[in-house]
Amino acid sequence: MAKETLQAAKKARQDEFYTRLSDISKEMRYYKEQFKGKIVFCNCDDPYESNFFKYFAMSFNHLELKKLIATCYIGSPIANTQLSLFDDEPIEEKTTKSPHKIEITEVDDYNGDGAFDLADVEYLLRNKKNVLTRLKDDGDFRSKECVELLKEADIVVTNPPFSLFREYIALLEKHEKDFLIIGNTNSLTYKETFKMIKEDKLRTGYTNFNVGMYFVVPDDWEKYHKIEDNNKLVRVSTSCWFTNLEVQKHKENVVLYKRYSPEEYPHYYNYDAINVDKVSDIPIDWDGAMGVPVTFVDKFNPKQFKIIGLGISNSGIEIGVKPYTMEHKKYRKEVQKRGAVDGDLYMMIDDVVTVPYARILIKRIGGTQ
Repeated sequence: MAKETLQAAKKARQDEFYTRLSDISKEMRYYKEQFKGKIVFCNCDDPYESNFFKYFAMSFNHLELKKLIATCYIGSPIANTQLSLFDDEPIEEKTTKSPHKIEITEVDDYNGDGAFDLADVEYLLRNKKNVLTRLKDDGDFRSKECVELLKEADIVVTNPPFSLFREYIALLEKHEKDFLIIGNTNSLTYKETFKMIKEDKLRTGYTNFNVGMYFVVPDDWEKYHKIEDNNKLVRVSTSCWFTNLEVQKHKENVVLYKRYSPEEYPHYYNYDAINVDKVSDIPIDWDGAMGVPVTFVDKFNPKQFKIIGLGISNSGIEIGVKPYTMEHKKYRKEVQKRGAVDGDLYMMIDDVVTVPYARILIKRIGGTQ
């Protein structure tokens, strides 16, 4: 079967979300020093539509970038129109009729207004040769041309299609690239992604993990949450930033204050660990294994905790979570909406099979505090 195209992923699975400039600015304010002198690649973005390109074009000198690269794929919603990057007069039709790339190595004050802004970038695109060129392939991030550009880049920043997240993150890992990308929080439990978290090769960014983000969607979408600046917005509660750049909060210890008691922290029936319902409730005096909510990854400091594994389904079986007993199998459809399966952690509370939501098994480093 042919690989799913970027266009198909965005259209068929409604992955066509455009990140707001305000959300990019909010997250990027913490990384300035890590971007200095770097080549930034936005490889899932139409430069004429993407706020990622707009942000880095406007901030090119502030961040002291070496180069900015952005690519447009063949199925871009505006690749066959003459919409302008700056909502002004259209740039020549030939630039938007096919997949293309934009490469910027400088942004000067071309209009002499004393500032470096989008007006200067617009002048650059209209007047400088070789800034904007056609691509021979379809512009998909997996295409040969885009992979070659990826090899050149230092940091990749974009909002890749959620449905292609596994393949996207695998490509970045293969080429050992730094990245700051938006993903679905459900991807935290993907086998490939979780392995990177466990090995401290991927972590959450600074933006609040629990609130999600609003994204601009095409005008023909019938379902949306609100309109802002004449744009339809959809709130995706399961969205957050992922990165392998340094993030200060992942160097800080979770403050522990509670004490263990068997009543509050029941043991799992099928694994030697206790259940902890909230990250803030991790007991200060328990040295053994603990099952904590998936939201733990937003607080994970690898110098304070060790991740043992994921206590659900096949991942649980791989780390030694015992299957359900024949006696307990009859309860499987009563404990979770999806039904509990072998590999899921569960407890016996008052002789009732109790299965918590997905748990990460962890252990504190350094013993009792």
